[in-house]
Amino acid sequence: MTTTLTAPPLRRVSYSFSADGDHAACLATAGDGVWHVESWSLRPDDGSGTLRAPERPYSDKPEQLHTQLLALDDGSVLICRHEPGHHDLVLLGGPGNAGDAERRVATLRSPGLRLLPYPGADGLALALGTDTTPVTTVWRVPTDGGPLEVLAELQGLFGGGVWLDPAGRLLALDAVRDGRVKSAVLDLGDGSLNPLLEMSETSNDRLQMCDPVSGLLVISSDAPGRDRLGWIRLAEDRSEAPGRVRFPEMVHLPNTTVRPVAIAPDGNRVALQLDRGATSRLAVWGPEDGTLLDVKMPEGCLGGLGRWTPSGLHIPFSAPDRPSGLATVLPDRPGSWHLAGTTGGPAAGVPAGAANAPDATADPASADDSEPAWKTAHLELLVGEVGPVESVVYGGLDWRTAEHVVLALHGGPAAAWRFEFSPVLQHLAAHGVAVVAPNQRGSIGYGETYASCLHGAWGGPDLDDITAIARTLVSERTAAGLPLPALFGTSYGAYLALLAACTTPDSWSRVLAIAPFLSGPRLIAEASLPVRALMTRLGGDVELDDALGPRDVVRLCEGIRAPLLFVHGDRDDVIPVGQSRTLRHRLLQIGRCEGTDFRYLELPGQGHEVFAGDGAPELYTRLTAFLRDS
Repeated sequence: MTTTLTAPPLRRVSYSFSADGDHAACLATAGDGVWHVESWSLRPDDGSGTLRAPERPYSDKPEQLHTQLLALDDGSVLICRHEPGHHDLVLLGGPGNAGDAERRVATLRSPGLRLLPYPGADGLALALGTDTTPVTTVWRVPTDGGPLEVLAELQGLFGGGVWLDPAGRLLALDAVRDGRVKSAVLDLGDGSLNPLLEMSETSNDRLQMCDPVSGLLVISSDAPGRDRLGWIRLAEDRSEAPGRVRFPEMVHLPNTTVRPVAIAPDGNRVALQLDRGATSRLAVWGPEDGTLLDVKMPEGCLGGLGRWTPSGLHIPFSAPDRPSGLATVLPDRPGSWHLAGTTGGPAAGVPAGAANAPDATADPASADDSEPAWKTAHLELLVGEVGPVESVVYGGLDWRTAEHVVLALHGGPAAAWRFEFSPVLQHLAAHGVAVVAPNQRGSIGYGETYASCLHGAWGGPDLDDITAIARTLVSERTAAGLPLPALFGTSYGAYLALLAACTTPDSWSRVLAIAPFLSGPRLIAEASLPVRALMTRLGGDVELDDALGPRDVVRLCEGIRAPLLFVHGDRDDVIPVGQSRTLRHRLLQIGRCEGTDFRYLELPGQGHEVFAGDGAPELYTRLTAFLRDS
């Protein structure tokens, strides 16, 4: 039994493609904080290349955002539910399940667990688990529901997972050694592990993808000096060492992240996702014939992975007025773009509050004019402290004259606003709030220099850019007799918003901070080991100390004058809720009145992504009302 979804999803994440390329799966939510597994058939209904609407296989049980998915060849989905202290493997759909049941496959106790596709007939998948020793164990998940079979126990940390042969014997893994990543081959027949790629002793060498039939390998390595994309062909005898890796200049594009997403069925071409700034491009690279051809597509963002079959290239796509769906494109046929699983406008019960819209299977240009439309956005360059700052803007070209304007700051700091669908920004725009979402310095997608300037300088160059943008907005809006802009940020963006509220208090009408922290050192003192490691890598362990002084919100918060609302989930495992509790205590200590000067909303049972949990529609409504109350 499968059921076609009736409420159009607003977000889709964690896409997975089956080994044979005929099916896909993802997690989807209609914006109510409830996540379900979707299953897609990638066999088009007819010659048009249009895919059928996705289905929900067997179980209507809600999933967690971090549930792992693995699409299987028969249309079923193997999922891994991460529970405290263990991982449950469950099979949804497929010929072996009757009625609405789901079949529990196994329970594993391991600190970390990942599922990998398995091309062999004697298993559903592989599972890789790493303990604290560290030892990485490789299990085969059997097809008959029997106990998992241990295939190998490897000393050290191993990631990745790319098959080198169609039979499912040779598996390339990323081996982490002395802080470097090297590619190694695990032979599941005898359990042996041998090096695959060793460009130099100090380089990081990863296998990105392989076509097991033709032997085409796409790799990334920083051996040439910076991380580059390269290729090589395996010998017909897979036991023989590969030849020389080539790093063509044509795929070394300045200020662009080049990501291989799929290899063509002929084994000779590679689909590349080219991310620069807030948008993506699609290109087809011929490694051996030295070609790189752009593929026409709408403006928006691709999903970072795909599957290329004889029916076309299937890849996730989203735009500001298009929730994520699966696009199908025939790279050799211009204009053959089809987008499945999206809607032309908001659905009933969705925070945007418009009438119900049926599920659509079309490209953006073919949406039914009778459907209520999502709000559109455009890209605009704003004046930063030292140069232009690309920004995603909702509200039309005359957004500066809107009654309500909010400056939205992204998390990270190694992140950026993308030109894709955002339920939060859509909700604000649908309620008459013009949204300006800048990618200030420190954002990714604009080159290494732009992104790395925040290393050891959190709250420095990025705060300067936000201050410069605010200076222009305040000047324009004051001259026009309009209210000051509001300020909104999540995670790192919430920290940056609080700093801006402290240091430029006369620039803001209201300030909203979701899951903020108060300073790098304060977060490191409370955070988990993985978060501490990430902060150290990004330079957050060093507190900037210049003429302004340390960027500590506790020290600076007496400068806040605008009404403040800050929100935190009490089960946030990224930024502990103690950060917001400390801010509340400090504000009360300096004489601020809770309920008048500031409000603190603590969400029981919610984690770091408060908009992905239960009660999301009510939260949207409450936060929008706060930002509009100026």
